[in-house]
Amino acid sequence: MKILVTGGAGFIGSHLTDRLIEQGNKVLVIDNLSTGKKENLNPRAVFFESDIRDFDKISPLFQDVDFVFHLAALPRVAASIEQPIETNDINIKGTLDVLIAARDAKVKKFIYVSSTSVYGDQKNMPIKETALLDPLSPYALQKYVGEMYCKIFFQLFGIQTICLRYFNVFGPRQDVDSPYSGVVAKFLKQKAEHQHLTIVGNGNQKRDFTYVKDIVDATILAAEKQGAVNQIFNIASGRNYSINELAKIIGGETTSLPERPGEIMDSLADISKAKQLLDWEPKYNLETGLKEMMK
Repeated sequence: MKILVTGGAGFIGSHLTDRLIEQGNKVLVIDNLSTGKKENLNPRAVFFESDIRDFDKISPLFQDVDFVFHLAALPRVAASIEQPIETNDINIKGTLDVLIAARDAKVKKFIYVSSTSVYGDQKNMPIKETALLDPLSPYALQKYVGEMYCKIFFQLFGIQTICLRYFNVFGPRQDVDSPYSGVVAKFLKQKAEHQHLTIVGNGNQKRDFTYVKDIVDATILAAEKQGAVNQIFNIASGRNYSINELAKIIGGETTSLPERPGEIMDSLADISKAKQLLDWEPKYNLETGLKEMMK
């Protein structure tokens, strides 16, 4: 098939691109390299260094495309608090541009990558897709708006859309140099440099850490499954760990930092819907994922 991946030079997007090419697909990648890296790119991908907000430039690339995987975004809660206008422009306006281009090209299916952040702080765990959403940051709100756009485009224009709420993805190629790096990558870098592991707050906050290979498996199945249309899925490991537990597994001395605004306390996904409708099962937990990542 002919497949287009936005954000295909990024951490998760590059792993997805690799797998799609291994399956024999022709893959086009759109990435402006603001957070993605050229070294992540699969040499067999057809790469376009473009911004998803440049509609006139990107829209011709969607012609004859079967599936669109939309991963391009300016991620991270802290970044959206510091740069709400820029993140809104990329995460909402950019998503709308990609949806319109996909609609006009009559693509078969549109897979949108959302985030666990849309849930906010939830009292009932594990979190089901039907939970009342409570975004606590501009980033979380922007991801929720993207989901609503997907729903509306399905209802109004018939484009088959699926939204995937990723939970705390980790794995190789995760950016360790950004101030917004995920905690797993940050801890591994700090340990390698013999620094203290920096824990935000008391470290009791829990996260459902999900290995990138499991994420890729679920994302491709979402495109392949015929019955999965106009649906939202949690994609996670289904088990959570506190930041203190993560620090203990990685090992090393720790230092506490002040709490950050907009961060949720606890996260744990109910993944029964993805298991049932996508026939998907995570193969990794935090420990086995870390072992493979550190190789």
